[in-house]
Amino acid sequence: MASHALSGHPPWRQLLVAAVVLPVVVVAAVLAFAWPVARIAPRDLPVGIVGTSPASQQVVEGLDRAQRGGFDFRLYPDDAAARSAIADRDVYGAFVATGGSFTVLEASAAGPAVAQLLTAVGQKLAVQVGAHAAASGKGHGAAPLKTVDVVATSSADPRGLVLSSALLPLTICSILLAVAVALVIGFRPAWRQALALAVVTGVAGLGAYLIAQPFLGALPHQHVATWGALVLTLLAISTTTAGLIALAGVGGLALCAALMVFVGNPFSGVTSAPELLPDAVHHIGQWLPPGAGANLLRSTAYFNGNGAAGHLTILVLWTAFGLGAIVIGHHTSIGFARAR
Repeated sequence: MASHALSGHPPWRQLLVAAVVLPVVVVAAVLAFAWPVARIAPRDLPVGIVGTSPASQQVVEGLDRAQRGGFDFRLYPDDAAARSAIADRDVYGAFVATGGSFTVLEASAAGPAVAQLLTAVGQKLAVQVGAHAAASGKGHGAAPLKTVDVVATSSADPRGLVLSSALLPLTICSILLAVAVALVIGFRPAWRQALALAVVTGVAGLGAYLIAQPFLGALPHQHVATWGALVLTLLAISTTTAGLIALAGVGGLALCAALMVFVGNPFSGVTSAPELLPDAVHHIGQWLPPGAGANLLRSTAYFNGNGAAGHLTILVLWTAFGLGAIVIGHHTSIGFARAR
């Protein structure tokens, strides 16, 4: 409709509109992808502190001085409790200062960027703890530093690059699947379109899993659940896309593409961690399917499903919204699909 209205204007006016609108789109896309990366820093990052000794208290004070408000401290009575909390995805890691030594417990599977951050912070804290012990006559300089990867990434993908690299193509392909089903093939009525999306995303999710694990070895555990997480991520995005197409046609497609690709992906935290992003970005990203799907995949592939409930709920809600929009678009006079 807008294109027909614009085509009636002289070429100079069309060029003027294009010269304003299109660069704004480019700038917005660059901002959406670059801003979160440029502002990476810990913000209420959940970390554990083992014990209540003076050394542990010094660790808390050192972390607070280094990054005020950067860490959300959780106290654990011993090493085993801290490891259990990491495996349950309650914390990203923990610091253990005992007996003149300093240990960093981390989980590279939860985010290699966070594991690197905790190691770097641990190196500084070990020096401080050692200096404090030396001053009190209980040590001789920097405390020995030990790092333990409690939940490690796959040895075939030690940097966790497969998941972060796959999220954008998964998002784009989910949208393309919806376009093929809803516009190119044009499945009708609503139940047939929903069934087609379920079948196509199920097969596509299986294909993505076969690439990610048997071929690349990046998603090593809970195979059926991990395939299910991939399918649900694809389904949430594709049903939402098809639903918005059913309601508003090409405008709905553009809205969904902008939301999922230019907001959902850069705000997902998949290359770092949600708690390393600006607060608004963190919360928005985890309410959208790309961010929820990436975290669900981490939970199923590495943490035995721990910490998956919230992300699973988000994906189910988006899928339900998409299916509802498909039905409304096909069965009411307001829908684009009904008008076709």
